[in-house]
Amino acid sequence: MDISSFKPLVNNAFTALNNSYSPYSKFKVGACIQTKSNKYFLGTNIENISFGLTVCAERNAIFSAYSNGYKKEDISAIAVVTNDDIITTPCGACRQVLSELLPHNTPIILSNGKESKITYIDELLPDSFKSKNI
Repeated sequence: MDISSFKPLVNNAFTALNNSYSPYSKFKVGACIQTKSNKYFLGTNIENISFGLTVCAERNAIFSAYSNGYKKEDISAIAVVTNDDIITTPCGACRQVLSELLPHNTPIILSNGKESKITYIDELLPDSFKSKNI
């Protein structure tokens, strides 16, 4: 899979990064969900002084897609971007949410603007907690 085919997705994620509300960590994250019909849903991290109420970019993007009527089978890819020196991966909470709400073969594009990589949820969260565990 060629990373260049995800350029519009990654660009949209960087657009979302510019909307970050991160006055405490100063760590901006952008995310973008792409549907199979090429609709894009942006998300950015929104912090709160009560840190537990902070919501990550990845969750904001995927919740936006679901809020607009899209489901797991409609999603084709997600990009998660930062301006950090190294590529940043989703946090544990986001990995668990992505594990449930994305098809497991969904490309997850990670980028810091200088380098990019494609990964998948099973690589990021092997042996994830599933409904069969309940």
